[in-house]
Amino acid sequence: MPTAHISAQPGDFAPSVLMPGDPRRARRIAETFFDSPRLVTEVRGIEGWTGTWNGHDISVMASGMGMPSMSIYATELIRFYGVKRLVRVGTAGGMANEVQLGEVVIANAAHTDSSMADFRVPGVRFSAVPSYDLLERAVATARSKGLAHRVGPLFSSDTFYSDRPEQTKGLIEHHTLAVEMEAAALYGIAMREGVEALAVCNISDHIIRGEEMSSDERETRFGPMVEVALGALFS
Repeated sequence: MPTAHISAQPGDFAPSVLMPGDPRRARRIAETFFDSPRLVTEVRGIEGWTGTWNGHDISVMASGMGMPSMSIYATELIRFYGVKRLVRVGTAGGMANEVQLGEVVIANAAHTDSSMADFRVPGVRFSAVPSYDLLERAVATARSKGLAHRVGPLFSSDTFYSDRPEQTKGLIEHHTLAVEMEAAALYGIAMREGVEALAVCNISDHIIRGEEMSSDERETRFGPMVEVALGALFS
């Protein structure tokens, strides 16, 4: 049934959904990778598309920006549309020195400074982790295709503009690879709802070295991470 945020009808979404943050990237993924893509929702400009890939039913739905927005869309996809597997495909800012622009980071954990995590299990420092099966297949796909990738934890931040050098330093010392704004929420929701989730991110900038892709590059250099995500879902 349609919700306040999604106008799709029952059956419009496939059991497996890719979730970029940007609605334009959702459209480009559908047009680039899907056979016979069709628009199934566009409430508030947040687009969802469904088609097939190599004979598999697949959807893509933008999550918007930040953990509250991700939480709304992921929860509604699971509870109202029967989605069973969700893979975030988005950009992240490199933190660790070894991380390079254009590399794919496959997140085996997601640290966060969000108070949302404090309410999951009272009195517990909740660990936000992905589905192992999706993680394993993503890594195998990246290796088999020879794609530049790294496996490690992300930091899901509640703030985009932040000046907390000691926090950044500590995260890097604990081998955190990159920062983004959605993975921890997605992992927590998937664990609560009993479905599978993974975050596969493209490094679009490096917050320590000051390197960054152009806005056009951010929009178009998503191919490798989508290949990894599709391999995680269907290999």
